[in-house]
Amino acid sequence: MGKEIIAIAEALSNERGIPRERIFEALELALATATKKKYTNEIDVRVDIDRKEGSYLTYRRWTVVPDDALENGATEITLSAAEYEHPGITVGEVVEEEIESVGFDRITIQTAKQVLSQKVKDAEREQIIAEQRENLGQVITAVVRKQTHDQMILSLGNNAEAIMHREQLIPHEAFGRGDHVRVLLEAIREDPSKGPQIICSRTSPDFIRGLFRIEVPEIGEDVIEIMDVARDPGSRAKISVRSKDHRIDPRGACIGMRGARVTAVSNELSGEKIDVVLWDENLAQYVTNAMEPASVSRIIINEDSHSIDVAVPDDNLALAIGRNGQNVRLASQLLGWTLRVTSETEMDHDQQAEAERVVQLFVNELGVDEEFAGALADAGFTRIEEIAYVPLSEFSAIDGLDEELAQQLQDNAREALGRIKERAAKEGISELVSIEGVSEDLARELVGRGIKSLEDLAECATDELEGVGGLDAERAGAVIMAARNATWFKDEQAK
Repeated sequence: MGKEIIAIAEALSNERGIPRERIFEALELALATATKKKYTNEIDVRVDIDRKEGSYLTYRRWTVVPDDALENGATEITLSAAEYEHPGITVGEVVEEEIESVGFDRITIQTAKQVLSQKVKDAEREQIIAEQRENLGQVITAVVRKQTHDQMILSLGNNAEAIMHREQLIPHEAFGRGDHVRVLLEAIREDPSKGPQIICSRTSPDFIRGLFRIEVPEIGEDVIEIMDVARDPGSRAKISVRSKDHRIDPRGACIGMRGARVTAVSNELSGEKIDVVLWDENLAQYVTNAMEPASVSRIIINEDSHSIDVAVPDDNLALAIGRNGQNVRLASQLLGWTLRVTSETEMDHDQQAEAERVVQLFVNELGVDEEFAGALADAGFTRIEEIAYVPLSEFSAIDGLDEELAQQLQDNAREALGRIKERAAKEGISELVSIEGVSEDLARELVGRGIKSLEDLAECATDELEGVGGLDAERAGAVIMAARNATWFKDEQAK
């Protein structure tokens, strides 16, 4: 019998290309399963096959459990009972006892066939998956085997199959059985019922990276690097590139002679238009490049809210925004920043309105004239709290304001803050005005809308506040976030 087992293992290993050890493990499991069927109880069995001789021994196993935790006497043994023959044994270890091995009768052979068949299939699948793991993140050519409404089954060769879900297909693409299609081998996901599944995609940003790596030798040689990719699959994409060799133009290399290289990639993506832009470590310049084909005239970067205001010439506004906001949306994804695009006229108007608001605030609360209030605004001051508590050296940029006058200005600002708090307390808006960005007028308007506390404000959505007291979406979001930090996340911030 031993020689027969060795022969079976050798034959299956050679025929299926599976390691002999996996075959022996499957045979051991088959013999253990057949052994269990000989007993009425669901015992735990281990079979050990000698890899050279083919002979095998069978062991019954019990897991050691605490004396008061015995639940299944067929597979468990108490610690005190186990210690009788195995001094020093601990909970969790296993006690084994050799029992009579089953022979290869008809039932055993049938059981072995079933177990072996499943184990061989599992081993083959694991081997296929292991081979495909090496191709993760690469663009490969697959053949369409089957297509349903929700997904497409692809053949990758060497008995490997992959799945591409409908949402991973470029819109309006259609393939038939037997068609060759380029895909990105995106991931290998574990499915509890079906086992590992190979997932492919044509909509992933990494698919464009892979296609350019194929079409542009400089990328494959790592001379040119693709920094960021943003896609609207089937419609438009933006990629940013940089060169590690100053003698090579990365944009020109990716576009190719007469646009040959970028056109080849575009054709593979069903005509998806691709903008190739230069990456730049200077954020302002990178924003300018990302907004192409529109020209940018002014940029205001707000690091606190991770947003950028971009002004473009009035006649460029539609081009900068793009159809259905596509250009600005892709540029925002490429940069990783929130972009707000306006015309030069609108930005001038917004800045003028904000400057007038700040000047009027200083005139009303600090008792200064408009000219001096304007000088404070020009120096970058926008809130009374800033004037009240900044170092005196910050006032040095204002002509004619010496240290004595600066100190007096700060005293006035602190008194003004006290008056503002008193008014807020009388009107029941003290909670709201404690939030940065909430003026008394805005607080009164919020109260009029039923938002009377920080908790009320924290529960608001951005679109609920947009337009209230002149708040735009960005400022509304900042006010809500400040309220949440002061209420919901107060304990976390204290840590």
